[in-house]
Amino acid sequence: MLLLLAPGFLYFVVFHYAPLLGYIVAFEDYQPYLGFVDSTFTGLANFAQVFADPAFWRSLLNTLEITALQLVFFFPAPIGLALLLNSILSTKVRRFVQSVVYLPHFIGWVIIVSIFQQVLGATGTLPNLLDAVGLGRFDAMTTPWFFPFLVTIQSIWKDCGWGTIIFLAALLNIDQELYEAAAVDGAGRWQRLWRITLPGLMPVVVLLLILNLGSILSVGFEQIVLQRNSVGPEHGEVLDTYVYFHGIVDSQWGPSAAVGLVKGFVGLGLVLGANKLAHLFGQEGVYSGGR
Repeated sequence: MLLLLAPGFLYFVVFHYAPLLGYIVAFEDYQPYLGFVDSTFTGLANFAQVFADPAFWRSLLNTLEITALQLVFFFPAPIGLALLLNSILSTKVRRFVQSVVYLPHFIGWVIIVSIFQQVLGATGTLPNLLDAVGLGRFDAMTTPWFFPFLVTIQSIWKDCGWGTIIFLAALLNIDQELYEAAAVDGAGRWQRLWRITLPGLMPVVVLLLILNLGSILSVGFEQIVLQRNSVGPEHGEVLDTYVYFHGIVDSQWGPSAAVGLVKGFVGLGLVLGANKLAHLFGQEGVYSGGR
């Protein structure tokens, strides 16, 4: 069993834990040709520079706006889809639908953005249809206020089906005798849903919600950077693209590392706080407290 776990363990050590040592850059005037040791130590100067940058706060607000929409619309979508798939009686139909809704997960963001451009762009199918019925054209790809909704819709279309895997597995673990006993007692479909299905899913829902809070300030780099120029940096810049353009493109290594460190601490605080809150409501959370 340890040998089976070894590849995954090594992956996290090499690509997640070892790079944490590089956060020393956040406290230095880092120069690549000098390295970590010989670069000038600047203390909290990089953090002060980031917090004084209006572009940082603008990208933070854009990130929080997209995150809020994804928590409200994207996170519940796989749950609802899993419940619908689980209600299909025919096994063949259910497997076919599952295969279809899984497919977008394996499509790259470049292709997905191109598909949405062909459908929702200025000369796409939907604007042409709206214009034909006299409602006027609406270019969803270049409308700044619609950008957070566009990103959320794309995420739902791409990953909603893939996200149902865990919830479908959780539904299979619910004791079927509970449904039979409830049906004998006269409970209807909706009562069985509220009294058996949703409580049975709740531990998994709480666990995934807590884990998602850990990456609340990361809303997807590739998806955003492909569409950032369509609405402009003021509306399309998020923290991940801010780090890329200010850190790698402009060679501001220290401030960009400071942003990454802030993201890490915020994510850690949210996970610990949400896990404690889950314990107060009687849920297990990510780990059990005090046991």
